Amino acid sequence: MKKSILFILIPLLLFCGLPVGAVEKEEHSFQDESIYYITIDRFNNSDFSIDFDVDANDPNRYHGGDFQGIMDRLDYIKEMGFTTIGLSSIFDNEDDGYHGYWTKDFYKTEEHFGSIETFKELVQKAHELDLKMIIDFNVNHVGPNHAWLTEVDKKDWFLPEMVNGLPTLDQENPEVKKYFVDVAKWWIDETNIDGYRLESVEHVPVDFWKEFSQKTRDVKEDFFLLGDIQTEDPAVVKQYQETGINGFVDYISNEELRNGFSQPDQTLQPIIELAEQNQELYENPYLLTTFMDNPHTHRFTRDSVVLNEHPGPRWKMALTYLYTTPGIPFVYYGSEIALDGGEEPDNQRQMDFRTEKELVDYIASIAKIRHDVPALTKGSMDVLYEQDGMMVYKREYEGETSVIAINNTSKTQSVTLTEQLEGEQELRGLLNGDLVKSKDGSYQIIIDRDLAEIYVLADNSGLNYPFIGATAGVVVLFIIFLMMVKKRARKQ
Repeated sequence: MKKSILFILIPLLLFCGLPVGAVEKEEHSFQDESIYYITIDRFNNSDFSIDFDVDANDPNRYHGGDFQGIMDRLDYIKEMGFTTIGLSSIFDNEDDGYHGYWTKDFYKTEEHFGSIETFKELVQKAHELDLKMIIDFNVNHVGPNHAWLTEVDKKDWFLPEMVNGLPTLDQENPEVKKYFVDVAKWWIDETNIDGYRLESVEHVPVDFWKEFSQKTRDVKEDFFLLGDIQTEDPAVVKQYQETGINGFVDYISNEELRNGFSQPDQTLQPIIELAEQNQELYENPYLLTTFMDNPHTHRFTRDSVVLNEHPGPRWKMALTYLYTTPGIPFVYYGSEIALDGGEEPDNQRQMDFRTEKELVDYIASIAKIRHDVPALTKGSMDVLYEQDGMMVYKREYEGETSVIAINNTSKTQSVTLTEQLEGEQELRGLLNGDLVKSKDGSYQIIIDRDLAEIYVLADNSGLNYPFIGATAGVVVLFIIFLMMVKKRARKQ
C-alpha cells in the first residue's frame, strides 16, 4: 500500500514543478515544417515481387527500396516528429537509375518502386497522419539514352552543353516549357502531393520558374516549391527569389555548419555571421532549408569519424541548432542512426532499422519542443554568447522568449546572462528539465559538455497550493479506500 501511495505522489508532485506549456500554437505554415528526406531505393524493401535486377551489394545498382516500404514505416517517421516526407525522384528511370537522375518517362513511376496506385496510397496514408509529401522534380536534364535524343521533332529541345554528363533541356523552348508545366500539374492533380524539391534551379531560366510556380499553384493553392541551388554565391540565389519558389536549400551555410559541429571546441562565430547574412539576403529566411548532409554531399557522420569523434554527440548538437534557428530542418534518412558514407553513391547506403534508438528519441524530443514553442519557428534571433563552441541565443515572438544553450565543447561551461533578459523570472528547461532562477537580475546557465538545453522564460514558479491540496485530498480518499478493502478482506 505504501508503494502504491508513493507512486501516486511522486508524479503528481513532479507535475507541480514542470514548466507550463508554451503559448497556444498558431496556424501551421511552411516555416513550421521539418523534412525527412528519403532515397527511395535505399530506405526499406517491402514489395519483393518487384525486386528484379537488384543487387544490394553493388552501390550503383538497385537495392529494392519501394513505396510499400515507406508506407510500412510512416509511423516511424511520424513518431520522430517530422511533418513532411521528401522523396527522391519517383519517375521511371533508365537501367540502374536508382537515384532518379536518369529520367526515362515523366508520366510513369519507376517500376522498381511500385505502381502509381501504390504511390497514391502512400500519399493518402501520409496525409492521414498529417504528413505532407514532396517529391524531387528535375526539368533540367533527362537520362543519357532518352528516346527524345533520336526524335527529329525533339532536336531543338536540347542545348549543346551537358550538365553532369547528361543531355540538357532548353526551357526557353515553348514546347519544352509546356511539357514540364503540364507534367507538374498532372502529378499534383493525380496524386495530391504537396510540393516539389526542384533540382538544378540555377541552370533553368528565371522566367520558366515564374510560369511554373504560377501554374502549379493554379492546381493547388498552398503547393510548396523548394529550390535546390547548389551554389555558395548569394548573388545567384538572390535572382531566383522572385520566381514564386517558396524556399531554398541553404548550401551557403553548410560548410561552416560541418566545421563547427563535427568536433568540439570549435568557434561557432562563422555560423552566426552566416545566419545574420541570411536574414538580409533572403526575403523570407524562415523558409530557408538548413541541413547537415543531403543526396549531393558526403555524410556529416563521415566528418566526425575522420576526426576520431563519436558521431552521436556531434549530431545532437548540430540537430539542436537546426531545430532551434530560423529555417526548415532537412534531415537525410539515416541521420537518426548516424549513418556513415562518403561521396555519391557511398552516401546512399542501406537504411538499418535494427540499431539503437538514442538519437531517434532525441530528434523526437527536440521536434516536439519546436512544435510547441512558436518562437522557435517564427521568432527573431539574437546571439547572447559564443566562445569556442559554447553558444547561447534567444528567440522572441509575440511576448514569448526562448533561450537555447548549446555546449559543443569538451568541458562543463558556465555562462551568466545579465542584461540580455528580463530579471526576476526563471528559465525552464524543456529538453533536460534544467531550471535557472534569476538572482539579482542575472541568470547563470551551467551546462555539461556535449549537452544542450532549450529554455522558455517564464514567471517564477512557486508551489501550487490549491493543486497540492486537491491532490492530497485524492490521496487521503485513496488511502481510506485501500483500508476499507483490506478490512473487508480480513473479515472474509
